[in-house]
Amino acid sequence: MKLLSSTASLLTLLLTPSLAAAQEVGIPACDDFIAKYEACVTGKIPAASQAEFANALTQWRTEWKKLAADPNNNMILTGICNQMQAQSKASLSPFGCAF
Repeated sequence: MKLLSSTASLLTLLLTPSLAAAQEVGIPACDDFIAKYEACVTGKIPAASQAEFANALTQWRTEWKKLAADPNNNMILTGICNQMQAQSKASLSPFGCAF
């Protein structure tokens, strides 16, 4: 029960509009992917599995935001995020997620 409470708290934190805006990567393809991934996790993934998906999302957001600080990485990040979106579309479609 504690894990579910922690997961709910983490997801609430991730979805708070002002916080979410502050956590944007700044690369449109990445921010689009993250928004779609969050919607999938919170709306379609069973609660028992959400923590794993939320942790991955937090790691991606943190790393991509660091990389986005260097404008030379923008094209690379765009490619990575587009690839992640395509992979997630295939792997998360059984849950009914739309990418």
